[in-house]
Amino acid sequence: MKCLLSILVLVTLTISCTSNDAATAPKTDDSTTRANNFNAASDSANFTQIQWVDSIHQQLGTVKEGSVVEVSWRFKNTGMKPLIVSNVNASCGCTVAEKPEAPIAPGAEGVIKAKFDSKQRMGIQRKDVYVLTNTGKEPQQLSFAVAVEK
Repeated sequence: MKCLLSILVLVTLTISCTSNDAATAPKTDDSTTRANNFNAASDSANFTQIQWVDSIHQQLGTVKEGSVVEVSWRFKNTGMKPLIVSNVNASCGCTVAEKPEAPIAPGAEGVIKAKFDSKQRMGIQRKDVYVLTNTGKEPQQLSFAVAVEK
């Protein structure tokens, strides 16, 4: 019995000590990408410049309650380094913002997109989207207004 128990412990230790290349390989998931983008946004050696092609304050007119409204803001990298949009946040849960995942080359354009769900949101709605980039500035505030009616 002691012999069987000793063999079982030995096998368990052998298996647990064996390294698995996939388990020990560095991970490059979304959290790693986000961390790298955030670090680049605060690295002054990589600061660049952004120019908004579209107005940062948009009037979207009137929509029926329950509609999903899409809005976008085009921008251009006017600096000499790649522009990294590290984060976008909406001011409310009814708005979901998207950012470009790849860096924007100098001279190239990109787009910030947002979708506003007007369900149970009546009247004039003003929403903000905050954009963090590697420009060395505070997050840029983008906004839109829409009138929601029945």
